[in-house]
Amino acid sequence: MPHSHEEIRAVALDILAGREKVQYEPSQYEHLMLGIGEVFARRDNRIQQGQYGATYPLNREDSEIFLEVFWDLFRQGIITLGVDDSNRNFPFFRISSLGKKIAESQSIYFFHDVSSYEQAIKKEIPGVNDVTLLYLKESMQAFRTGCILSSTVMLGVATEHTFLLLLESIENNSKYTNIYKSVFQQRTILAKINKFKNVLDQKIKILPSEIKEDFDTHFAGILSIIRTFRNQSGHPTGKIIDREQAFVLLQLYIPYCKKLYQLMNYFKQ
Repeated sequence: MPHSHEEIRAVALDILAGREKVQYEPSQYEHLMLGIGEVFARRDNRIQQGQYGATYPLNREDSEIFLEVFWDLFRQGIITLGVDDSNRNFPFFRISSLGKKIAESQSIYFFHDVSSYEQAIKKEIPGVNDVTLLYLKESMQAFRTGCILSSTVMLGVATEHTFLLLLESIENNSKYTNIYKSVFQQRTILAKINKFKNVLDQKIKILPSEIKEDFDTHFAGILSIIRTFRNQSGHPTGKIIDREQAFVLLQLYIPYCKKLYQLMNYFKQ
């Protein structure tokens, strides 16, 4: 039975990170493909004692999918062609410094493409808004293709949209409308954020413990970081963040979003 694109990609990353040990060093296209076949055989209990040295090639369907996976990993900057000065070109390859961090990541928010990023977000925030998710997926797609400025701007849009959804939930509940009236009167998004934080700080003691926990970090701290990078990227400042910083921002959005949805649920009561 053929394996899915994500199954083959996941095994490839396990091999590159060293979580799966295989016979051949994954430094050539064919070796990585054989390694994936070996891992599948081991997981399916098809490897028996006395078979050391045997290979377990992928079937035709899996081989075609692996071809796509390999070049996806290359386009994402996880692997780069060549091993050293003597072997500079395909079929030789090596894992990049960014790829090592991605492949070795043990973070709860591990992701490596648009699909896995969406899954990580939905796992933590099952009811995430569809419009927000649209911008987040666009941000991740831009990151994959190396358009870091675009990725940062789209992430900033998603971040501000989530905050505006929070304000909407407050405005729709008459129990809280007057308390936060001064927030709605502010003209700019930054002014709204600052005023909201000032008002909420006065009420922080009565909030549930899950909201109070790491609140300053997961709300104000992360929001400030993402907005700063978004503004630098969205205006002709000439400042460009690097790929690793962009990857960190994509990760930081998830606890930020989770915290705001906890607040939304609180204000809807």
